[in-house]
Amino acid sequence: MGRKNIDLDNLTVTGAHATVDDTHVEVREDVIVIVTRAFGPKGDSLIGVSDVTFDGYPAVTLLVKAGDREGLVHLSPFHGDRRKAGMTDIPIGTRCELFCPVSKEPLDHIGRVGENSDADYYAIYLTEKLSEGDMVAVSNVWGDYHSRIVDHFELISWWADSELGDEDE
Repeated sequence: MGRKNIDLDNLTVTGAHATVDDTHVEVREDVIVIVTRAFGPKGDSLIGVSDVTFDGYPAVTLLVKAGDREGLVHLSPFHGDRRKAGMTDIPIGTRCELFCPVSKEPLDHIGRVGENSDADYYAIYLTEKLSEGDMVAVSNVWGDYHSRIVDHFELISWWADSELGDEDE
């Protein structure tokens, strides 16, 4: 995969995660984090919902409601990769509702992205246990690329717009 789609300046992978045997993400070349399992709030798989792939890996699919529109959005499983497919013509800054495309249940709300943000985090779980200790936290504002990956209760990756710097760490 070409690295041009990944914000390497804001991608962090700790050395400790490489020692975990039962991982839910794949770490390649010590800088690329790939989500290999993803589940909605009822335990339905969000990977393989469609035939959309990114560099050979199946997309993570969400049902997104933006205003009066609703459609599937297929996210790249590469953390930090901004590529999407499906309903992608949503104006930047639009607050979206995020749902599981299988159960149609809303994703679980995790909390505010930051004090100076109107965006909220929502959970894409990495295991069927649906634990905040194994999840990807994604923003509900279109074009706001804040996200965090927590695996085995370890924050293995944090990524945000460079304009916001490290205010949330």
